[in-house]
Amino acid sequence: MENNDLNFDTRVNLDNLKNAVTQIKTELGKIIVGQENFIDLLLVALLADGHVLIEGVPGVAKTITAKLLSKTIDTGFSRLQFTPDLMPSDVLGTSILNMKTSEFEFKKGPIFSNLVLIDEINRAPAKTQAALFEVMEERQITIDGSTYKMKPPFMVLATQNPIEQEGTYALPEAQLDRFLFKIDVGYPNLEEEILIIKTHQERKGVLPQTLISALISEADLLTYKNKIFDVLVEEKIMKYIAQLITKTRNHPHLYLGGSPRASIAVLNASKAFAAINGRDFVVPEDIKKVISPVLRHRIIVTPEREMEGMTADKVIDIIVQSVEIPR
Repeated sequence: MENNDLNFDTRVNLDNLKNAVTQIKTELGKIIVGQENFIDLLLVALLADGHVLIEGVPGVAKTITAKLLSKTIDTGFSRLQFTPDLMPSDVLGTSILNMKTSEFEFKKGPIFSNLVLIDEINRAPAKTQAALFEVMEERQITIDGSTYKMKPPFMVLATQNPIEQEGTYALPEAQLDRFLFKIDVGYPNLEEEILIIKTHQERKGVLPQTLISALISEADLLTYKNKIFDVLVEEKIMKYIAQLITKTRNHPHLYLGGSPRASIAVLNASKAFAAINGRDFVVPEDIKKVISPVLRHRIIVTPEREMEGMTADKVIDIIVQSVEIPR
């Protein structure tokens, strides 16, 4: 009799990608306690080719997590500390006169790397923020009439302190919209706090970054990114995304809703989320996982509702509950 074994193999082989993600999480787990959701979202953004804004009070491991993630990938890394006196040329680079040739030469700034960590992004003034608009959206910069392309992969990981803190500028909406995610990093719970103290004691002064090894190459990362394109999204799932985003545009609690860029962000992020879970198709749960970090920095709650204690996350929950889940 013919053997008709059912074959449940996925259309796209995601085993290597899933294994790499597991390895990275294990490696980061040596140092980072808790923060599983934070690490998941960073990996999703990396695979979905998106930038990430990380917000939290000082001391909750925002910078070290981003830094250690970059260490697990064998690629270029640079770090910028944003300050109130930082100029656009300090970020992008500047033209310098070469005395030998009597011609101007472009000296590249620290933005020319693969993973760029910008610390305290909301401490720099508007003109320096505006310098990031083109490079974040188009992966290139234009200076003195010349265009310089960024070498892939290119990702901006930016940390910011809550805007109530002293010496911070609110980022312009156009710049916020260029971030795939805004991740809020809170305080650890009691058990996690005890574990943080314990692991710090056991390290005996050894720097965390020396304990992290590069696990995947630049070529591997680009291969995994290309696999995300092949993740299947059914039409009913696309309609579900569109319904969620359009509801933000006419919601009574909101002054500003999500743009079409938000819809694309949900699509790309949910595909990457499915892939890191070993699935080559998107389910509504993937969308629910990414909708808050995609929307929380793109929507603005009306001043009246804000005074009543309404937050962007609460409005997103209301919208998600009001839209029927596709079956």
